[in-house]
Amino acid sequence: MIGFDIGGTKCAVSIGREMDGELKILVKKNIPTDHTISPYEMIDRMCGLADEIMSEMLSETPEQTANITDDIADSIGISCGGPLDSRTGVILSPPNLPGWDNVHIVEYLENRYHTRAYLQNDANACAVAEWLYGAGKGCQNMIFLTFGTGMGAGLILNGQLYAGTNDNAGEIGHVRMQDFGPVGFGKAGSFEGFCSGSGLAQTGQMMAREKLQMGKKVSYCANLAELNQITAKSIAEYANQGHEDALAIYQVCGKMLGYGLSILIDVLNPERIVLGSIFQRSGHLLRSSMQEIIEKEALTAAHSVCQIVPALLEENIGDYAALAVAAVGGKKNAL
Repeated sequence: MIGFDIGGTKCAVSIGREMDGELKILVKKNIPTDHTISPYEMIDRMCGLADEIMSEMLSETPEQTANITDDIADSIGISCGGPLDSRTGVILSPPNLPGWDNVHIVEYLENRYHTRAYLQNDANACAVAEWLYGAGKGCQNMIFLTFGTGMGAGLILNGQLYAGTNDNAGEIGHVRMQDFGPVGFGKAGSFEGFCSGSGLAQTGQMMAREKLQMGKKVSYCANLAELNQITAKSIAEYANQGHEDALAIYQVCGKMLGYGLSILIDVLNPERIVLGSIFQRSGHLLRSSMQEIIEKEALTAAHSVCQIVPALLEENIGDYAALAVAAVGGKKNAL
């Protein structure tokens, strides 16, 4: 299988093989995303990298040439930020990829490699990866939340990826939790606003400003001039040291996480919710306040059968995502 992971800063090409229900990444290489050239020129660079990888693999193990070629040619998976149309295989002007307007990437790659290609937005691709190879393995109904810079989601329902009518299913980050609050997904007080790296920083800045203007000390920020230097990581460092003002920020985030997850639990009745990035690193700062809200807000019958766990693929999830799309598409044509 070939995986193409397309991002605003870098693009990755990987070759992988599935064996006994596990995915082994054989080779992976990155190249910077060049915004000075056309999308198809950038895709050609990625294809050139894929061709280079395959040539190296074949020269190293000539006696296994046929088997390697068959594995590589099995299917292609593409992970890219949305908006996009997974059914027609077209990328539709993602904000982090200026100029990528109506790019028919699936058709382009299928014509070049003469095999099936499958396109998914990055949150859905990561959901498939965790479902097949990570914390969601064995589930029929699973929700994956990115919980990183933003709050994206991927839904596995009845053993298949659910993308909705036009690939907009699962955009829980856009749901407004309060009339006012940190901004995320272009909306003040949204779930992403409260529960994301940017949201944690905004909440920390707001709480620090309030205290500093009253002449009080803030553990994670010395003065008003340093407000813009506050990050989720810096707040976590002070929270892990036991500073109450930093812990209070994670309690706010944990409560809002609980409200958002309660909505998903009541509506979709999942058996597992897998949380990435921030929850992987700071779940111990969030779980208590999160669980308190879930037990109060969600249906008991629904939340009692739902496990909430950190993602297992951790920082490697991007490496698995595109290959997971290829794996599912090649097996079931389920994408």
